[in-house]
Amino acid sequence: MGHSDILFPTVHGSRMSPDAVQYLLAKYVKQATPQCSSLRAKRISPHVLRHSAAMELLDAGVDSTVISLWLGHESTRSTQAYLHAHLAIKEAALAKVDSLNEQPFRRFKADDKLLTFLDTL
Repeated sequence: MGHSDILFPTVHGSRMSPDAVQYLLAKYVKQATPQCSSLRAKRISPHVLRHSAAMELLDAGVDSTVISLWLGHESTRSTQAYLHAHLAIKEAALAKVDSLNEQPFRRFKADDKLLTFLDTL
């Protein structure tokens, strides 16, 4: 693996440890907080950033298989949580929309048999 393949290299060109990434993220969040006070109320970690990036990619229409590869998941099944979260976010947003005196929007809910079948695809 060359130096350009490492996302967070150390000054010596080796891979930065997860603890070092977390330390630097916390350090820079602390530095940014005086200029952006909303950071105080947010939980920011490498995992949250990774999840947020995956959700943004999904929202932008990037195929979940590509996202799975980008995240380094061994199986596309690991990315299913993002798809379910994505649908839940959309459903919550739709629930907030005023239906202008029409029947409230009801989302189709698949039964377990259908979900099991779809998971095998």
